[in-house]
Amino acid sequence: MIKTLAKCIREYKTSSIFSPIFVSIEVILECLMPLVIMQFIAAISPTGSTSTEDVQMSTILYYGGILIAMAVLSLIAGMLSGRFAARASAGFAKNLRKDMYYAIQDYSFANIDRFSTSSLVTRQTTDVTNVQMAYMMIIRVAIRCPLMLIFSLVMSFTVNVTISWVFLALVPVLAAVLVFVIFKTHPIFERVFHKYDNMNRSVRENIKGIRVVKSFVREDFEKKKFEAASADVCKDFTFAERIMAVNTPVMQFCIWLSFLLIFLLAALITSSNLKAGIPVGDAVIGEEQLTVLIMYASQILSAVMQLSMVLVMIIIARTSAERIVAVLNEKSNIVSPENAVKEVKDGDILFDNVSFKYSKDAERFALEGVNLHIKSGQTIGILGGTGSSKSTLVNLIPRLYDTTEGAVYVGGVNVKDYDLDTLRNKVAMVLQKNVLFSGTIKDNLRWGKEDATDDEMVRVCRLACADDFIRTFPKGYDTYIEQGGTNVSGGQKQRLCIARALLKDPKVLILDDSTSAVDTKTDAMIRRSFREEIPNVTKIIIAQRVSSVQDADQIIVMDGGRIDAVGTHEELLANNAIYQEVYYSQNKIGNANAEGGAENA
Repeated sequence: MIKTLAKCIREYKTSSIFSPIFVSIEVILECLMPLVIMQFIAAISPTGSTSTEDVQMSTILYYGGILIAMAVLSLIAGMLSGRFAARASAGFAKNLRKDMYYAIQDYSFANIDRFSTSSLVTRQTTDVTNVQMAYMMIIRVAIRCPLMLIFSLVMSFTVNVTISWVFLALVPVLAAVLVFVIFKTHPIFERVFHKYDNMNRSVRENIKGIRVVKSFVREDFEKKKFEAASADVCKDFTFAERIMAVNTPVMQFCIWLSFLLIFLLAALITSSNLKAGIPVGDAVIGEEQLTVLIMYASQILSAVMQLSMVLVMIIIARTSAERIVAVLNEKSNIVSPENAVKEVKDGDILFDNVSFKYSKDAERFALEGVNLHIKSGQTIGILGGTGSSKSTLVNLIPRLYDTTEGAVYVGGVNVKDYDLDTLRNKVAMVLQKNVLFSGTIKDNLRWGKEDATDDEMVRVCRLACADDFIRTFPKGYDTYIEQGGTNVSGGQKQRLCIARALLKDPKVLILDDSTSAVDTKTDAMIRRSFREEIPNVTKIIIAQRVSSVQDADQIIVMDGGRIDAVGTHEELLANNAIYQEVYYSQNKIGNANAEGGAENA
């Protein structure tokens, strides 16, 4: 995990190195300052080598100057350390988001199915922020605290060995508390982030379907659903914070206990020395020593306290890091092979004994035993009930999924042998869920061809029967499309998506129920323009209306993941029960004739 995350540091390695260096300088100066203070106190103390009357202003200025210089240098080192740490952590987070986003772009549909949309959004935002904060803590505070702990302990032993053992005795107690907190809170935070995903999913669904929510007056229901998800997150977070809250009082207790033990031991040592007949000057532990030991006690215990805060942050970030690494390590199971074919000869399509299921553990195949040959330039219609795997069948052609068994050939070449970009540029697909992006109509159309001219865009829009309504807009092709295409109707959105696909100049055009929101007259006009203007393109039309496919060269009827029948409209109407049922349910005349025939019989 650490190795994967470390790859995202890249150009911020220098900042990541400089931050600990300046932290080390800051710590060294802070640990030396108490020693200078001890010498300063000794120099001006009446018990010192210089009497009070003999104290010269030069002595004060000398030690005061040293302390001010050390404080200023420590301040500069701390500021530089903070600057480099901020730059490194922000850059690290930027690279994390970029690498995750790029990784997601390379995913196949099968990879995307493993992560929910809300989970990917949470990983790109909340999880990256947690890791960013932890990284800044690690390269600054997590370096500072151990150094401060070690240097302060060493320095305290140089002042008084006996009293310094107090610090060593308290450190294991604090370490035990930290270990307890870590092991108790980590599994809780793992649960919390899964609940975060659920909460974000609730928000996303509500915002995306806000029109439905309002039309059904379900605002109160949605509020309660969100409150339940939010309360669930709050409950676990509160429990974790309650455990982590043990840290602060324990630390404070240890700090005051250390002060008490320092004074107690100093008194005991002094009393013991006096009883042993040691001269008063040597028997008494000087005030300068006590002052320095208290300062070191504060530094040691505050370092441990800060370290506990860092460890808590790391606990939270560890779960986030695991979720981020899962995205980064997820490799697409669909990639271009070496020496890939980079030219699609024509739109000939062959399914050779194809079976497919969405996961290896699935109990049954979504598609099973499909054998089908579509000649280049043909118009093929696909009909079938909901769940009959119509979309699954066509998703295998541009290799959005790989077959589980058998093979799919386009232009006489196995789709697995093609360069993915080449294949998908020549197999244009208008999906069931039509998506337009924020930008002008021209911007959306140029997804099909980046350097498309205005004439090319007008041509494909005429083929898709979109040109007429585009010209009714005040700004025409420069009309701005809101996110998700909310400022155009469903039928207009579908026609724009069809035009965008045509702009790719494909060998195969797949319309996956892409004219469902278009009236029958416009639907017929689109199909007629396809026959007349792009006769050499293989056209596959998935539809719910028989009228959308009845003039196709061949119609495929699917049922339960299998091809039930293949034939023309007339052949299927005469011989196929599924096709007859669909046709009669949509055609009142045909239905009436069927009923009349049944009565005569």
